[in-house]
Amino acid sequence: MTQKHKNQKMENNAEEINGKKTETEEKVDDHVNEKSSRKDRKDKSAEKIQELEQLIADKDDKYLRLQAEFDNYRKRTLKEKMDLIKSGGESLLINILPVIDDFDRAIKMMETAQENTAIAEGVNLIYKRFNDFLQQNGVKEIEAIEKEFDLDLHEAITKIPAPNEALKGKVVDVVQKGYYLNDKVIRFAKVVIGE
Repeated sequence: MTQKHKNQKMENNAEEINGKKTETEEKVDDHVNEKSSRKDRKDKSAEKIQELEQLIADKDDKYLRLQAEFDNYRKRTLKEKMDLIKSGGESLLINILPVIDDFDRAIKMMETAQENTAIAEGVNLIYKRFNDFLQQNGVKEIEAIEKEFDLDLHEAITKIPAPNEALKGKVVDVVQKGYYLNDKVIRFAKVVIGE
C-alpha cells in the first residue's frame, strides 16, 4: 500500500474513532445522565412528599373543625332540649293561671259569707292542692306587696297616694298575681303603685 492509502486509512480510522465514543466515555455519559435523572426523581419525590404533607395538614384541620362544630351542635341541642323540658308545659300552665285567680276570688268571697263552712273548707282544700301542683311544676308566685316597683316583674295599672311615706314608689296593691316558671316570668304582676 502506498503511503497515501495508509494516510487515508488512518484518517478514516481517526474519523471513525472520533465519531464513535469510547466505551469509557459512554459509561461516563450514562453515569452523568443517571445522576441527573436521580436528582430529578429526588426533586419530584420531595415535591410530591411536600404536597402530600400539605394535603394531610389540610385534612387534619378540616377534621378538627368538623369535630368542634359537631361538639358545639351537640351542646346546643342538649341545651335546647333541657329548655324545652324545663318550660315544656308553659302554655298549659299559663292557661291554668286564670283558674287560680278565680279560686282566689272565691276564697275571698267565702271569707265574708259565714254560711256553708263545709263548702269553704272543700274549696280551700282544692285550692291548696292546685297550688301544690303548680309548685311541683315549677310555677311560683311573684311577691309584690310592699316591694319596690320592678319593670321586669310588675306591670303598673295605676298610681294612688301612698298610705304612708315608706310605701312611696312601692307596690301598694296587687290587682292580678304574677308568676314565675323556673325563674322565668310567665305573667307579670298587675299592681298599684303608691306615690
